[in-house]
Parts: sequence; structure tokens; C-alpha cells
Amino acid sequence: MEKIEILKLLGVPDSEERLDNLELLLRREPAPATRPEHSNNHIHTTYSFSPYSPAAAIWFAREAGLPAAGIMDHDSIGGGEEFRRAGELARVGTTCGVEFRITLAGTPFEHRKINNPDQSGVAYMALHSVREAYFSRVQEVFAGLREKRNLRNRKMTAKINEIMSPFGIEINFDRDILPMSMYRDGGSVTERHLLFALADRIIQEVGESGVIQFLEDSLGLKLSARQRRWLEEADPLNFRYDLLGVLKSSLNPKIYIPADDELMTIEQATKLGEEVHGILCYAYLGDVGDSPTGDKKAEAFEDGYLDELFEFLHEKGIRGVTFMPSRNTRAQLERLMAKCREFDMLQISGEDINQPRQSFICRQLAEPEFSHLVSAAWMLVERERV
Repeated sequence: MEKIEILKLLGVPDSEERLDNLELLLRREPAPATRPEHSNNHIHTTYSFSPYSPAAAIWFAREAGLPAAGIMDHDSIGGGEEFRRAGELARVGTTCGVEFRITLAGTPFEHRKINNPDQSGVAYMALHSVREAYFSRVQEVFAGLREKRNLRNRKMTAKINEIMSPFGIEINFDRDILPMSMYRDGGSVTERHLLFALADRIIQEVGESGVIQFLEDSLGLKLSARQRRWLEEADPLNFRYDLLGVLKSSLNPKIYIPADDELMTIEQATKLGEEVHGILCYAYLGDVGDSPTGDKKAEAFEDGYLDELFEFLHEKGIRGVTFMPSRNTRAQLERLMAKCREFDMLQISGEDINQPRQSFICRQLAEPEFSHLVSAAWMLVERERV
């Protein structure tokens, strides 16, 4: 069965039906060979932004040979129960977490780009290893923040419409954006949802064959060689996501409104982590050269002050760092892992999966110097079984 057909089967609106369909697929398709040297703790699902429902995330993790996988959605752990049940059906070890942003206003990092390309003084954090007993509490905490985020989302939708009005293109938050999200079931709405809705409207207006000309001539965007190649391929599964990548890297700075009310402080985040017995981690980005997904421009982030940042994080009670080996250079990774050892920080890895071109496998994990990251993944899995 083609990937696009499986995504439809495992992307039906009802969670129970998704799990039933997964069970049918598992009966029909023999399990591929397991790759015990791999894991992935950072898979986004439709409960934030992704082509993969929680059930689909498990299916494709299994297809990739992953013995362990982790869900990591923005501002939501609403997909956690389905993910765990799907993992049980597929015999894939599961770990559940939530990714969110904190404000560092009033700290030495208030005016610095940390690990967030969109906003200075704001950092992404990952709360790993949340047991199912605490899902409802995590959802309760983030429910109000998701509502506040949607107030900002509506304002950004209006900015998109201002930019696109000369071309007769308009999107509606309630009609076009909310229905493509899992907000009704406790999921979040992100900037990617807004730009994905815009991508759909652009395609409707100019057709797939006219997209490149529209981006370059009408919007004045400059495409990289890779972005152009992908759009020229016009792959049915990837095209909308490829267009999203262009819009995210080029248009997002024009429509982004800084987050404020929807952000926790680092103290509030630490308190939540303790309350739900999770493992709160700083999400390392590192200076970006060539973005693997085409949605980030080359830019400097925390590498220039990493020593100072680690001292601050440790002082605030952060005892873990999550990172993606495929996104960084060997020099960046060696320095980061050395800092983690110096400050006795737990090292957790996961490939940030939110579009269909990305591989669930990080080939670096098969190298001996990264084997501890796979061991850490299994520690999370076992920790959540208790």
C-alpha cells in the first residue's frame, strides 16, 4: 500500500477507528527487521503539526525498524494515549512528552536568539517522559495557553491576508485553519497550520505548475536550489509540505507576531516538570547552516554563548538536553555532549518529524559515540511503564 493511502487510513477523524485501522494493517503486513541501534523520541503528530496521526507515527516508526519511538507535540500531549495504545499494538516501545516555549524576559538572554528562529528571548523546551497518569494534568495546564496562542494566530492570519490581498488570496481561521488541526481534541494550532492553509489556497489559485512563478514573481521570494528542485518534482505526497517549507523560511518573518501571554517562565516550566514527574530538557538548536527541511535560514543561535547558557540552565534546575544529531556538525555535537557531561545533564535525542520527507532514522545513532542516546530512549520507555 502506498504511503499516501496509509496516511489516509490512519488519519480518519476518530481515534478508535484509527487504532482499528492500524490493527488491520498490522495483521496484513509482516513486521520489518528491527534496528536496535536506533530510536526516535521527537515525533510530531497531527496534535500539533504533522502528516502523521499518533497511530500513523507508530506505523511508520515500525516500518523504519524503530524499536522505540516518542511523541512530542507542541503545547499538547493530547495524542499521548493513542500513541501508547498504538505502540502496544505494534510492539513498539513508547515515550510521551510535550514541547513548548518559555520566556526568558528579565534574564541575561532576554534579547538573544536562543533556539527559536522566530523570536529573541524565547526558548523551546521539551518535557520528556510524562506518564499516562499525568496526561490530563498536562492538558489542563496547556489548555489556556493554547487558547491564548489562538488569539495570536488569528492576528497572524489577518497579516497573511494583508500580504495576499493584491493577489485575491484569503484564508479564514475558522473555515480553513481550525478544521485541519486537532484543536477540538486537545491539539494545538501552530504557525505551520496557518502557512499550510495558505499553501493550499496558493495551489488552488495558480495550480501546482504556477507555484514557482507565483513565489518568485508575485511574492518576490528567492528559492534555494533544493527548494526549486522539490517544487519542480511536484510529488503528490510532498508538494504541499515543500511549499510550506518555502513559506515558513521566507514569509513567516513578515507575518510573525511575538508570543507573550502564551509563554511560561522557566520557573513555571520547572515546577510543572516536577509536578508531573517528567524530565524537563532544553532543546538545543545550534547555529544553522543549511536547514535539512528547507524551513530555516542560515543563522546564529546559542553556540556563541553556550557556556553561559549551560550555567544558567543548571542554576534553574534543568537537568536534561535534547538534540538532533542529523541537524548539527560533528564539532557542534562534540562540544554539546562535553557540556552535558560537565554539568551532568541527561542527553536525549530525537529527530524532529513534522513532514513526510523526513526519515524516522537518524543514521548517526548507529555510531558508537552516540549509542548512549539509544540507551537513554529505553530509559524513558521503561520509566513510563512504572
